[in-house]
Amino acid sequence: MINNDVLAIILGGGQGTRLHPLTESRSKPAVPIAGKYRLVDIPISNCINSDIKRMFVLTQFNSASLNRHIKNTYHFSFFSSAFVDVLAAEQTPANKGWFQGTADAVRQSMHHVLRHNFKYVLILSGDQLYQMDYELMLKAHIKSKAEISIATIPVNAKDATSFGILKADNKNVITSFIEKPDASLLPDWVSEVSDDMKKEGRNYLASMGIYIFNRDLLIELMNNPDTIDFGKEIIPQNIEHHKTLSYQYEGYWTDIGNIDSFFEANIGLTADIPKFDLYDKSKRIYTHARMLPTTKVSGTTLNKTVIAEGCIISAAKIEQSVIGIRSRIGDESTVINTYMMGSDFYQSLDEVNDPKISTIGIGARCFIKNAIIDKGCSIGDDVRINGGPHLEDIETDSYVIKEGIVVIKQNAVIPNGFVI
Repeated sequence: MINNDVLAIILGGGQGTRLHPLTESRSKPAVPIAGKYRLVDIPISNCINSDIKRMFVLTQFNSASLNRHIKNTYHFSFFSSAFVDVLAAEQTPANKGWFQGTADAVRQSMHHVLRHNFKYVLILSGDQLYQMDYELMLKAHIKSKAEISIATIPVNAKDATSFGILKADNKNVITSFIEKPDASLLPDWVSEVSDDMKKEGRNYLASMGIYIFNRDLLIELMNNPDTIDFGKEIIPQNIEHHKTLSYQYEGYWTDIGNIDSFFEANIGLTADIPKFDLYDKSKRIYTHARMLPTTKVSGTTLNKTVIAEGCIISAAKIEQSVIGIRSRIGDESTVINTYMMGSDFYQSLDEVNDPKISTIGIGARCFIKNAIIDKGCSIGDDVRINGGPHLEDIETDSYVIKEGIVVIKQNAVIPNGFVI
């Protein structure tokens, strides 16, 4: 099987400053998504569903929770060669510093990678939401005798200026590439796309940051310490010298680079037919198997709401919201357009009834709208959080406001009657 010839490398990203404060104490791939998963579960699940079961996850910031999640989640048979290993940035005699970019991260990890037999390396991002069969991309790569393949997605003119844009010939071989082009240059970068994409005005091919490299070429390219980034340097510098294939993908894909896109991706899961389908058995998303009780709901009006396991809810109304594992929401509270991540543990009844101990969850008679509530937060009674464009960006010890979205920091305590 060709899948046995592939190693996957999942890039954990840098410090994740644009996802702050969600990345204050965890790496970007460890950020909770959809109420019960972590971002890293997406590329790992895509690999498993594509029958690719040898993976490295590269990270360097706040990697403890990511390590713990992967160690507790991905267990393969003792008799298989499958693994998911976290490689954190490490100082060696050859490398004294941190990862400087995507290519530099792979370069510094090559001594681990080369201990394995493989013909192809699949390089993935750890902060994207999509469901893709990499085996189809791999088959196209092999059939065309390409040395590099890039997964591409049609985008509109507004989005094109934020991506690496490329053009390909009638055999999908890439002929030119430009990183984040100015809007004035776009007329020269229109590509041939399907009729469905044309109807949506998606006429430009953007790199998804998903690459396949042949083993020997990757080793050769990694020998040059001056190139530190795939998108900005290695791809543009090599498309003329090495056959590079565009593998066009037209499914749902979003790059979770900032709070706004993260919030939109999660709230999008509450749609009647969400673009990201968690209910497709052939594209299952895997995560840590928890032995949690069922969710209990008392007297609550629910509309377009996704609720994970183990919650205790007696709110008045929850609408267009994602409620994460072990969430507690008190009497007469209203939650609208909010992502509540939940909690990593339950408090005992004694702790819940102790006035000296903050109760984790949302208290009674609260109104929460347009918010992200990180894990372990304690929101008191009669709290009013009304996010929206009327609010200015600000950061305090317990919360951040970005583009109208109120983000309550992990383990923050919001006192009774507090108003944002």
